[in-house]
Amino acid sequence: MAAGFDAAPKRFYNAVDISPAQGGFAVRLDGRVPKSPRLAPLVLPTFALARRVAAEWEGQGETILLSGMTATRRAFTAIDQVPPSRVQVADEIARYAGSDVLCYMAEAPASLVERQGKAWLPILNWAEKDLNLSFVQTRGIVHLPQRDETLDAVRDLALAADDMALTALAEATALFGSAILALALQRGRLDGATALDLSRLDEIAQIEAWGMDEEAVARIADHHRQAQDLQGWFEGLA
Repeated sequence: MAAGFDAAPKRFYNAVDISPAQGGFAVRLDGRVPKSPRLAPLVLPTFALARRVAAEWEGQGETILLSGMTATRRAFTAIDQVPPSRVQVADEIARYAGSDVLCYMAEAPASLVERQGKAWLPILNWAEKDLNLSFVQTRGIVHLPQRDETLDAVRDLALAADDMALTALAEATALFGSAILALALQRGRLDGATALDLSRLDEIAQIEAWGMDEEAVARIADHHRQAQDLQGWFEGLA
C-alpha cells in the first residue's frame, strides 16, 4: 500500500489509528501501515508526530490530497530522501548560513536599520552564547563571507539532528533564508510566527509604508502557515 504524490486516489480506508512499532509509532489505516514512495512504513519517532500525521489522513474526504498533507510529506521525505543525503542537506543549511538574512542589515532608512538592530542582535547574541556561532554583520547586499569555523559549526549542528529534525531544519532554513532563525525555531528560542517576521523586517516596513495586494496577502499567510507547522513539528519531536 504505497502512497505516491502524483495521483489523487479515492479514500480507501475508514479508521485511522496509531500503534507502537519498531522505531516509534506507526500510523495505521484500517489496521495497515501506509508505505512511503520507497515502500518504507510510515513510522514516526514520537507519538506527537504520529498524531499530527494521523490527523491528516483522518481529515481526508473522498479523495486523498497528498499535496496538502504537509506532515505526511515531510515524514516521507525524512524516511526516504534524507538518510542517504544527510551531508548534502547539512551543507545546504551551512550555505544559507554563509549569507544569512540576519547578517545583512539595510543601509536606509534609519528607522529600518534601528529596527533590524534591535530585533536581530538578541538572536545573534543567543546563537553565539548558546550555539557557539559567531556571525559578522554588514550593511547592504554585497556578500560578506562568514568564518569557515562558523559554517562548519552550523553544519555540525545540522548533522547532530535526527532525520525528522534535519528535514524540518532544512525546510525552515529555506523558508526564512536564515539558518540562525531555523536553529532558534528548532530549539524553541523563537516561535514560528516570530521567526518568519524577523526574516522579513524589510518587507514588513515596506508594507507598513505602501500596503500590499491580494497576492502578497495570500503569500504571507501561506508562509505563516508553514512557519507555524514547522514549529509544531519541532515541538512534536521534543
